Amino acid sequence: MPAMARSHPPVVDVHIHPPIGSHIPSGYDAYLNERYPGGARWLAEQFGSPERVIANMDASGVDYSLVLAQVVPITSEVVTNEMVAEFCRGQPRLLPCATVNPYLEHDPAGLLERLVVEQGFRALKLYPTYGYYYPNDRLLYPVYAVAQRLGIPVLVHTGSSVFPGSRLKYGDPLYLDDVAVDFPNLAILQSHGGRPIWYDHAETLARYHPNVYIDISGLPPQKLPEYFPNLRRLARKLVFGSDWPGPPGTVRGNIEAIRALGLPEDVTADILGGTAARLLRLEQPGG
Repeated sequence: MPAMARSHPPVVDVHIHPPIGSHIPSGYDAYLNERYPGGARWLAEQFGSPERVIANMDASGVDYSLVLAQVVPITSEVVTNEMVAEFCRGQPRLLPCATVNPYLEHDPAGLLERLVVEQGFRALKLYPTYGYYYPNDRLLYPVYAVAQRLGIPVLVHTGSSVFPGSRLKYGDPLYLDDVAVDFPNLAILQSHGGRPIWYDHAETLARYHPNVYIDISGLPPQKLPEYFPNLRRLARKLVFGSDWPGPPGTVRGNIEAIRALGLPEDVTADILGGTAARLLRLEQPGG
């Protein structure tokens, strides 16, 4: 049942990638062929429609999903903001997440404002390791200013990537310290928690800055106490994401693993969706 009919916080997945890309570099295509039988074509057939995504959400116990745009042609597929807008149109449980590439857009801040104000995009995702820029690059400061003024969260890929051509040096969460200080009212989600080198950096930033969180997508939930030794002190700054698509049952399994961590019930509810609902302004019935 969709979240709007519930009294408790919804389950929100802040990190899914619809397989609807228009451009797939050879290295990324090889990765998909190794991971999935039939590669990109199979993924598109299985999950390339809103209805199939929602069916997977229902099977997994997810109420809302944040659908990420991705425009990093060097290393990964191109899923434009226009594609995401069309994919989510008429589907209130699918929340569109914009992206900007500071090297490809003449006015990335203006683009973000139009996407949020005119088309209802709920968040922004940046891909430094795929696009070859540091997240504290001053080229992005007008973008952060718009996001802060409009009250939308910004997800930033941190840590490693298996995609050929990615450059790890851009993934250190420490570069987000400048952004957190200079934009104190901007909610920043460190996607993947700095895996596998910089868990300590991600944890420190989340504990030190009130506006910094960790999107745990791509991290096995049962490993969280190992990755973040101060998990109980950190838990309220964690936000659930799946990095879907993945093997059948993965999303539901991750949700169950989070519930099995032994954290207080209200903290678990915040991780699974309460915090994301607040950041994405889903507090009111119907979103």
